[in-house]
Amino acid sequence: VSWQWLYIHLVSADSLGSEGKSGQMTDLLYTEKDLVTSLKDYIRAEEDKLEQVKKWAEKLDVLSATATQDPEGFLGHPVNAFKLMKRLNTEWGELESLVLKDMSDGFISNLTIQRQYFPNDDDQTGAAKALMRLQDTYRLDTHTISSGELPVEHPIYPMTVEDCFELGKIAYSDADYYHTELWMEQALKQLDGGEESSVDMVTILDYLSYSIYQQGELERALDYTKRLLKLDSAHQRANGNLKYFEYQLAKQNKVEAAEGQKEKETREREKREASDKKGRPADYLPERRKYEELCRGEGIKMTLRRQSRMFCRYSDNNRHPLYVLGPVKQEDEWDRPRIIRYHDILSNSEIEKVKELAKPRLRRATISNPITGVLETAHYRISKSAWLTAYEDPVVDKINQRIEDITGLNVKTAEELQVANYGVGGQYEPHFDFGRKDEPDAFKELGTGNRIATWLIYMSDVPSGGATVFTDVGAAVWPKKGSAVFWYNLFASGEGDYSTRHAACPVLVGNKWVSNKWMHERGQEFRRRCTLNESE
Repeated sequence: VSWQWLYIHLVSADSLGSEGKSGQMTDLLYTEKDLVTSLKDYIRAEEDKLEQVKKWAEKLDVLSATATQDPEGFLGHPVNAFKLMKRLNTEWGELESLVLKDMSDGFISNLTIQRQYFPNDDDQTGAAKALMRLQDTYRLDTHTISSGELPVEHPIYPMTVEDCFELGKIAYSDADYYHTELWMEQALKQLDGGEESSVDMVTILDYLSYSIYQQGELERALDYTKRLLKLDSAHQRANGNLKYFEYQLAKQNKVEAAEGQKEKETREREKREASDKKGRPADYLPERRKYEELCRGEGIKMTLRRQSRMFCRYSDNNRHPLYVLGPVKQEDEWDRPRIIRYHDILSNSEIEKVKELAKPRLRRATISNPITGVLETAHYRISKSAWLTAYEDPVVDKINQRIEDITGLNVKTAEELQVANYGVGGQYEPHFDFGRKDEPDAFKELGTGNRIATWLIYMSDVPSGGATVFTDVGAAVWPKKGSAVFWYNLFASGEGDYSTRHAACPVLVGNKWVSNKWMHERGQEFRRRCTLNESE
């Protein structure tokens, strides 16, 4: 209620006649009564606002208490991560607008200061796209995500109609009508199920009908448009769409009626093919299907004969003094290319120290542009990384030495230890670790040659998702805390091994920490001798 309601034009008593004074004063009594009523309305409105703030605070108090008991585990759930982004970017802003009316200077001042650290629209959009990426990769339906029915032990906080609508809107802004349809349909289902929402059904139906039309499904688009008009018969755009859809459908039916049997079969086949392709992103990669199958644990399986040649063993690394009495646990993960896993490589205390050193420096990970050679961020690498040098802490130096002792490769010409964190939806799509001949030399400034080998340490377990998959050969290596995997990127001849093309699958539930050590060619001349056969 505005204070303007409390302004009344009062007539001067001097202007009242004796006959009129009594009547005029009576009017003033009623005016005062109206003022009191307005004042009560104002108080009631303020109490309602305060009640809203109290409910919000109580809900957030419970949520924060639960979340801070295990922050990484809580944020490992993709719905929790998305809702945190949405809450801080959108809902706290709405609360700020509400509280601003009360002149609560202390709270507003604090909120304004803290707001500079809040996520922005880009962050919220990124979290939404991460959810959609998980949805595609792991073939999750919208109900599973919205209800929070994922393999996680933490309390489930379902998505609201507003949350689903927000996801649909973000997809719509990218002309991603497939995901727009899915999330608007989920919002509609929840509304139909009786959930209260500030988003009205007409708006949802408007988005839904148009996104379906954009995917070529005229009949369904028409059905949703008719449903919209039952709720709002004067909706200008829907009325226009109704006429257009009916015209297009009549035209389509006329063409189909005139078709022969052969044309009908061709059209049906084209419809099926279009349906199969529905939902693929515009930047669809030919190998993405295989990549996603491997991420789900599907795809190529090794033959029994090949499996019989895979072993677990204790290795002393050619009688290395450190490992004669305490050999390392070695497991064959794949044969071609040879991928070896070493178990119990890092202790929990070493892992925590590495994470402690890396956390303050984590920045969005970059890739080398294959055309320019310049380092830049990319949509297909979603992680944060930091680089640790050997001299800054004994633990880092010890890890580097351990890698040299086990692999037999010189780490003096290797890159610094890279630490990477993949949150929910974090991934790195198929790529090579080595530089190809047709690309600018990304490692020229280092003067140490190409990346001869990769040493990848898993510093956390991942409840679901997060595998390292090799798309050309069908290998999938799953994270196991404290273990490391090793493979050569180059043949002994120095030629690149293209079968090492690999990817980091999106993290579905949890938080994935890894560290990488890339060894280079220089310094390995007598440790891994060159052969005369370029395929060896």
